[in-house]
Amino acid sequence: MVVTATPDAVATTTTPATGPARRPRGEGQWALGHHEPLNPNERTKKDDNPLNVRARIEQIYAHHGFASIDPADLRGRFRWWGLYTQRRPGIHGGRTAVLAPHELEDEYFMLRIRVDGGQLDLAQLRAVAEISRRYARDSADITDRQNIQLHWVRIQDVPAIWRELEAVGLYTTEACGDCPRVIVGSPVAGVSAAELVDPTPAIRAIADRYLGDPDYANLPRKFKSTVAWLPDVPYEANDIAFLGAVHPTRGPGFDLWVGGGLSTNPMLARRLGAWVPLAEVPEVWAAVTALFRDYGYRRLRHRARLKFLVADWGVARFREVLETGYLYRSLVDGPAPVLPDRPIDHLGVHRQADGRHYVGVAPVVGRVSGSQLAALAGVVERHGSGRIRLTPYQKLVVLDVEEPGALVADLRAIGLAAYPSPWRRGTMACTGIEYCKLAIVETKALAATLVSTLAERLGDAGIDLTINVNGCPNACARTQIADIGLTGQLVPGPAGELVEGFQVHLGGGLTLADGQPGGLGRKLRGHKTTAAELPAYVERVVRHYLAGRTSAAETFAQWVARADEEALR
Repeated sequence: MVVTATPDAVATTTTPATGPARRPRGEGQWALGHHEPLNPNERTKKDDNPLNVRARIEQIYAHHGFASIDPADLRGRFRWWGLYTQRRPGIHGGRTAVLAPHELEDEYFMLRIRVDGGQLDLAQLRAVAEISRRYARDSADITDRQNIQLHWVRIQDVPAIWRELEAVGLYTTEACGDCPRVIVGSPVAGVSAAELVDPTPAIRAIADRYLGDPDYANLPRKFKSTVAWLPDVPYEANDIAFLGAVHPTRGPGFDLWVGGGLSTNPMLARRLGAWVPLAEVPEVWAAVTALFRDYGYRRLRHRARLKFLVADWGVARFREVLETGYLYRSLVDGPAPVLPDRPIDHLGVHRQADGRHYVGVAPVVGRVSGSQLAALAGVVERHGSGRIRLTPYQKLVVLDVEEPGALVADLRAIGLAAYPSPWRRGTMACTGIEYCKLAIVETKALAATLVSTLAERLGDAGIDLTINVNGCPNACARTQIADIGLTGQLVPGPAGELVEGFQVHLGGGLTLADGQPGGLGRKLRGHKTTAAELPAYVERVVRHYLAGRTSAAETFAQWVARADEEALR
């Protein structure tokens, strides 16, 4: 569906000096007639629908090897099938923005498996474990968007991996690229006693109807979605989010949010004030996606996310265009959702609506392995469960457990903690320089060291803080909405040399209940920390918080907002 521009939307300008009308420079919006590709990414997509690259992978590249791959496919269209070349080992972070792509990349791939709603069964878990061990050097990372990422994948093995994934109902379709990414959902959808509506049917309908549809496969940039009744997802960090809300006369449904996204120009999503019943969620999702496709900015890639359009238009105009140009009906006004008083990660043992239990466990900063996932499948099956969920906080949840105590012990024996230290519980890390071509610093191993050091020095401390570690400014680990967000960059070392370090964001978070507004983390002017100094820095700030808070009820974010800068350095 392409909307025809109204006359005033494409008005021309006239000046006394020029006389003739001149059309103003556009933003590359299709709905306003700006179809000519305006950057290399748009040209690549126009030259060939990225979904078509699968046939070339299966018929040509897998047979002839890495050297046979067309660069436009390799560094562009491959993403629509979950494939990124990984970073060549040994390249220093200072070379990230200097080297050409072919100099940075290795002849191996990261492969992203999308798990919509984070829902896995035993057959799927075992398939991922076996693929990891056979094709990916036993690598596996759980991401903060409920995906699983494998590394060291050869192009020759990709068709076999697809066959094995698709045999159990998994896929990599549109796991990356300028398209609808994985749909994030509550990891306890369908079992939580607090849930009034299970949104799983809507998530499945969106994936079944629109995933792989060429009409929705060429968006201006990536498009991140959340559909959840419970507010246990990063609802303000998505392009579109549906969050559970009870209408005073129509009952349970979903509140619609749009325009969230972090990276180098972070913005939090905004409520449209519209209530959507479960049955209409897929239709409304498709309408917002189509609006973004048609009106999103394509001239400048750094302005191509939906958040910029929402910021420029405002909520009222966005809703008006959505209703009049795409849905052809008015949305129902509705109430805001009930938000939690703190982030929800589901770790530990919890009772389900049916009387059984679910158990949430934490790997260390999302890093697992195929062998560990295979062991997890064995443990889960022995305890009578057949369902596992991934969380948007790099955690795992086992559903349908009758006797949770024994399961907790068996999970601990394979390195998965139901009751971890607060530091292990609250710390996430992106892929980092180990594999990512955009990264400047190492993240996973550093974050693991940070977790163990803080546990040794601070113990339990009686607090729950989030520490999000990112290898570059792109905020894949949601640095700006963490209590302590760390953005990787090179900083001056003790002798003035450039070393790995971080810009620090303090006191960020999602909007919560009881008048706790969400906000982006506070950045101190000129303040950075080296990677080597990071554990000591975090320890110092935490101790200042414990000593300086007015009461145990004062959150870290509240303390940061009023603290003197010296206490934050």
